Amino acid sequence: MSTDTKTSTTDVPSEEKPTTDKPVAKKPEEKPVELPAFEKGISDKITEKFGDKVEVAFVKEDRVRINVSRENIHDVAEFIRDGLNFDHVESVSGVDYPQDKEIEVVYHIGSYSDSSLARQILVLATRAQREENPIPGNDATKLPTLRDIFYSVEFHEREIFEMFGVFFDGHPDNRRLLLPEDWADLPPLRKDFALKGR
Repeated sequence: MSTDTKTSTTDVPSEEKPTTDKPVAKKPEEKPVELPAFEKGISDKITEKFGDKVEVAFVKEDRVRINVSRENIHDVAEFIRDGLNFDHVESVSGVDYPQDKEIEVVYHIGSYSDSSLARQILVLATRAQREENPIPGNDATKLPTLRDIFYSVEFHEREIFEMFGVFFDGHPDNRRLLLPEDWADLPPLRKDFALKGR
């Protein structure tokens, strides 16, 4: 008769593995972001003039964005033209923020006459109150026009008026540009606009 002896693993002393300390990865030191000097100079001039009435949203190469309230946009735009030599608006766009009950209007401003500004785009943004049931031109969704400062906004502001419902106080021609004059639905670029069946 043969007997097999089984050895249990609990009877054998476990070998302790030597612990090796892994080198801890050092986080690279965060260097302060160095803003482009020319663009920072532009934003600094605006903040020196208007202080807390403006907010510098970003400063990048060839781009500066300034956020301003509707009450101050006209004065800031006038300074951008007269004090900084930006002479035309290249485009105007709108952004609907239904959760904030606001519509943002964004002006992209450039310069033909000052060669040092040839590549620069100054983005000037403001917001208007957003009505749930808009009646464009007859509700509170209004902003002051910049048409008397930058002639080139004439058609852009008309397009924002009909596509987002933002009426521009003081604009000489707040008529529809693309939609029929008797358009009775929501402005079509608002997020709550729904296409009706086809």
